[in-house]
Amino acid sequence: MNTAREEILDRIRAATADPAATADPASTGRAATPAQVDAAYAALPRTYRRAHHDPASTDIVALFAERAADYRAVVERVPAGELPAAVAAALTGVPRFLAPDGLPAAWLADVSADGDRIVRDDPSLSARELDTVAGVVTGCAVAIAETGTIILDHGPGQGRRALTLVPDFHLVVVDADQVAADLPDGLARLDPARPHTLISGPSATSDIELIRVEGVHGPRNLHILIVG
Repeated sequence: MNTAREEILDRIRAATADPAATADPASTGRAATPAQVDAAYAALPRTYRRAHHDPASTDIVALFAERAADYRAVVERVPAGELPAAVAAALTGVPRFLAPDGLPAAWLADVSADGDRIVRDDPSLSARELDTVAGVVTGCAVAIAETGTIILDHGPGQGRRALTLVPDFHLVVVDADQVAADLPDGLARLDPARPHTLISGPSATSDIELIRVEGVHGPRNLHILIVG
């Protein structure tokens, strides 16, 4: 006996199938099999544009920098050898900041570590403790050129989601090889089993009288260093 789900799917197949092409060879009147439906779907012409930017003809790293800056992020491009100095400069004025597990030690080589300036999330800090930290430094999983978006999958060097939501300043290091042309390209590089956080500029909202207010749902300041 068919389940309700199977009955609904049979009706959909019957309504959308070509009777001449999909009738059961035994003339039972049944619609196409799931395999036939899948094959017909795969054979549909798909002439729509799959990508908006061709990495071969577009400087997608420059495009990402431009789009991220449009969101009011501070964006710098630095050579790999100058990254430690750039990180130290970006953290000027940040009294205490989080360094997640797995963050490359070389990134912080030029940072003054006086007192308890570098904070570790081990054991996990409470929300109240996170609120006493001014900033956080992370890497990322992917960056999207078309939208100026950074995606975290909270792997090594990125920390858990709370670390990038509570502090008021977020410094992100993006390797040029991590920049994807558009969202489909970026999503194809991610592990769907991991959690993902998409960041497009500093946290902001215009819910009240269309007045932009930053820092409501996350960091008020986003600083991006693009390496390479």
